[in-house]
Amino acid sequence: MSTDTELLEVFDARAQRREERRDFFRALGLAAAAGAGLTAAGHIGQAQAQAAPTDGDVLNFALNLEYLEAQFYSFAAFGVGLNPTLLTGTGTPGLATGGRQVAFTDPVVAQHAREIAADEIAHVTFLRDAIGATRVAQPAIDISPTGAFSAAARAAGLISGAQVFDPYSSDENFLLGAYIFEDVGVTAYKGASPLITSKVFLEAAAGILAVEAYHAALIRTVLDFKGIATPALIDATEAISNARDGLDGATDLDQGIRPIGNMSNIAPLDGNGLAFSRSPGQVLNIAYLNRAATDRGGFFPAGVNGSVRTSAAN
Repeated sequence: MSTDTELLEVFDARAQRREERRDFFRALGLAAAAGAGLTAAGHIGQAQAQAAPTDGDVLNFALNLEYLEAQFYSFAAFGVGLNPTLLTGTGTPGLATGGRQVAFTDPVVAQHAREIAADEIAHVTFLRDAIGATRVAQPAIDISPTGAFSAAARAAGLISGAQVFDPYSSDENFLLGAYIFEDVGVTAYKGASPLITSKVFLEAAAGILAVEAYHAALIRTVLDFKGIATPALIDATEAISNARDGLDGATDLDQGIRPIGNMSNIAPLDGNGLAFSRSPGQVLNIAYLNRAATDRGGFFPAGVNGSVRTSAAN
């Protein structure tokens, strides 16, 4: 087979997978969540339709996401959450509930978890220092198996009915739980970067983006390796990817790790070889587990803190 033919097959495979994502969530049971979102959308839509966010607004939005990731990894790796001194600020403070330590059986996965946890805690610390007095407090965060994680897994079709997806129960479930967040973090920072006007803050955001991309590639690589022995892991990443892509609108902004042609798919990229971008609203669609415009739900049951807090209407 010629190189040109192989490339054409790869591009055709990418195109086919994009088509398979369309309308993924239309048939799923999100009516209750959507109803709650539409109820809230009436009064928050007016507040959101204001001036473009400031650099502080964008960094505070990022801080909310870092709170979520840092709490998940900290509990999974160390069995404890963030130090209370890292949680204060403006807005409505909340607790991170439902996290616990993973009894890792693979020492390599355990090492990865500890490294990522330390990085995410450092991100929280850095952003809080960079923002200063106007930094937002940690909002209420649901990282419980019976709450947001199971809702996300149920929406992706990984579980059904009263089944529970527990990201703390095994190495593989931990990796899938991490996979839910990591690709979204990369697209969030890339999508927010054009909104930042300060070169100093933009450089800082680029630095965090690079680290998040390292994390995402690490999680995807380990899942890809373990998927050789357990193909269901590969299928699960595709289901989660489809779910994320169904939540954030009609544009294809996501890929699982199933090989494309004779290539692996560790780096999810567009046709130009560039990482995907999501707007803050699209990121919140995924974090809130809701296609509708709302200001709360999913991993943030009371919403995020700050002025950027409404998901997009899809």
